[in-house]
Amino acid sequence: MEPTDVTIEVLKGIRDELRGTNARLDATNVRLDTTNVRLERMEHRLATELAAVVGAVHEVRDLLREDRQLRDRVADHERRLTAVETRFGG
Repeated sequence: MEPTDVTIEVLKGIRDELRGTNARLDATNVRLDTTNVRLERMEHRLATELAAVVGAVHEVRDLLREDRQLRDRVADHERRLTAVETRFGG
């Protein structure tokens, strides 16, 4: 069975469409690679910033703990001063 001119033209059309599809896929892959590089950079920046935020949160936590200890100490001193003033009429 010999191919007809129509069959050959159809096959050529399919071949040309496949070439176009491959070119579009290649372009898409390039865009995806570029996007992946950008996402990796963004991930790194976010991880760095997150580490900085964690450090800041720990500093605030430590300051709050110190503040609470000082408040307790000041409150204790206030109670003791009040007791001394009450006892000695100050």
